[in-house]
Amino acid sequence: MHRFFVNENSINENQIVITGTDVNHIANVLRMQIGETILISDGNDNEYECQISSISQTEVVADIVDFNRESRELPIDVVLFQGLPKGDKMDTIIEKNIELGIKQIVPVKMSRCIVKLDDKKAEKKIQKWNAKAESAAKQSKRGIVPTVSNVVSYDEALSQAKQLDVIIVPYELSENMAYTRDVLSQIKPGMSVGIFVGPEGGFAPEEVKKTLEIGAKEITLGKRILRTETAGMMLMSVLMYLNEE
Repeated sequence: MHRFFVNENSINENQIVITGTDVNHIANVLRMQIGETILISDGNDNEYECQISSISQTEVVADIVDFNRESRELPIDVVLFQGLPKGDKMDTIIEKNIELGIKQIVPVKMSRCIVKLDDKKAEKKIQKWNAKAESAAKQSKRGIVPTVSNVVSYDEALSQAKQLDVIIVPYELSENMAYTRDVLSQIKPGMSVGIFVGPEGGFAPEEVKKTLEIGAKEITLGKRILRTETAGMMLMSVLMYLNEE
């Protein structure tokens, strides 16, 4: 069943009105018809089962059939602080981590990032990445659309991370898998978690040092070196397994 997101203002007692780019997607791409059933979320983890009652060039109107209060979200809030990767790797990082339940992705300029974005390029990238985030949220039937924030410096990322309950830094020079298991097992429902992942070149030693100074826990992800697009997904998979209700 296809899912769409709307603003709360588009929902009344019996009907929901869909506008914007989803109208063309419903009418001309999916070629949906009056009477077909769709899922609609208000972006706050409220899900409505609806039946399309009218389709025009500017809006799709759907009658509310049922309201689902069962949350599809993880009971922990996870923020990924991702070192800017090359090429289209960020698309994969966004898509897969959203499928796994992440709450927010923060692109970070790190010392060993190959990609250099000026303000104009960064703005376009953020728009593209948030469109990818919405698409992934629809596909995975999330109750919210996770956000991709503006690109920040490493110090700005640390400032944001300080507000979280737990900060994790997977570092290729770290050892002791038993410690990793202990750190991850202590993350419980209701907690907020920050994950720092370096770019292709990894973290600079001073970046790891700064992160540990604000209380981060340095862990290992095993004996193999993971790509930047794999590390966050691996951790999200473990956290989902440990905390899914």
